[in-house]
Amino acid sequence: MSVTKERAEGALDVARIRADFPILSRTVGDKPMVFLDSAATSQKPRQVIEAEREFYERHNANVHRGIYMLSEEATELYEGAREKLARFIGASDPATIVYTRGTTESINLVAHAWGRKFLTEGDEILLSDLEHHSNIVPWQLCVRDTGAVLRYIPLTDDGLLDLSDLGTLLNERTKIVSVSGMSNSLGTLPPIRQLADAAHAVGAVICVDGAQLVPHVPVDVTALDCDFLSISGHKMLGPTASGGLYARRELLEAMDPFMGGGHMIEEVHHDHSTWNEVPYKFEAGTMNIAQEVGLGAAVDYLEALGMDAVRAHEEEITGYAIDRMLEAGATIFGPKDVSVRGGAVSFWYKEVHPHDLATILNEEGVAVRAGHHCNQLVMRRFGVPATTRASFYVYNTNDEVDALIAALGKAEEVFGF
Repeated sequence: MSVTKERAEGALDVARIRADFPILSRTVGDKPMVFLDSAATSQKPRQVIEAEREFYERHNANVHRGIYMLSEEATELYEGAREKLARFIGASDPATIVYTRGTTESINLVAHAWGRKFLTEGDEILLSDLEHHSNIVPWQLCVRDTGAVLRYIPLTDDGLLDLSDLGTLLNERTKIVSVSGMSNSLGTLPPIRQLADAAHAVGAVICVDGAQLVPHVPVDVTALDCDFLSISGHKMLGPTASGGLYARRELLEAMDPFMGGGHMIEEVHHDHSTWNEVPYKFEAGTMNIAQEVGLGAAVDYLEALGMDAVRAHEEEITGYAIDRMLEAGATIFGPKDVSVRGGAVSFWYKEVHPHDLATILNEEGVAVRAGHHCNQLVMRRFGVPATTRASFYVYNTNDEVDALIAALGKAEEVFGF
């Protein structure tokens, strides 16, 4: 179908949406496949798959480098996708979007190009115990090279940020706050605007890991007042290796390049070079052109659904899932209130190790993730080596939640509880 804003009383027409996703018709053995791992990567609708294929079939050429027809078409599609992505997050200037392969590359870009230039010994970087490793390891490498210091906001027992000591953690030595916009393991939605205001009050900037936030919640970088925001295309119906970094233009202008090579230069001399204008200063070499064009199609798809409706659907299905899982005897980590969380639900089911549980669920056709989810600080906080995670998106249904619960019952039979 061609997605329109037609939907019943603000809710998504999930049956019509599912028809756009070829992979959802697959089976596992003789059972329908239930895909509950969108926090790792989302499935792709035909519109995205076709946009990427059409690029290769009809427009494939390098961008910005040719005055022939194909190159001009490719450039128009590539830059058009940048404009769509900027609009999607409320950025008025497309030049504030740097294309990257996603959140990991985006945060490494900030830690390298901003952190190594502006941080000095004794400066402080404030993270939280909620963070994905992609928002920890780049900063650990940065402090190794700059002498800056890492500090962390702790978590409450409900998996929320414990801001009771924020006034001490965030001080005149703090230069950057880098936090998750939505946890990929607990689903927690931190109060980004509150943290942005507090950071700016002490002269710090704020970087938001938007890998989970941007696909699931209406985002406006002006309203959030964030300085950096990472975007992972493959988690918002787009191709893998697509995505970007939003940054205030004045920050991009002041930062050093992340990588050197073709197209990011203005002039090259024997002993020095000068840089292209932003965002191209940060886009060295041949970029993932077709993937970013596909991401533009994903933005079109989500905008047609309406992000308010996407969020409402997620609250509904997540609330239903939490209630059913608690009734089944699961222990859920993270907030239970769907107004402060997203659709990634981590749990422990009775005495079954998550890896064993995921194996049994797969035999029942239910795909979930088992492990530490690149959140080892979270796992240690709650005293578990791993969790099972079910995560939901626009194509999931309450019937699939019921299939998950039935599969948990099967695991109970297998392990003799």
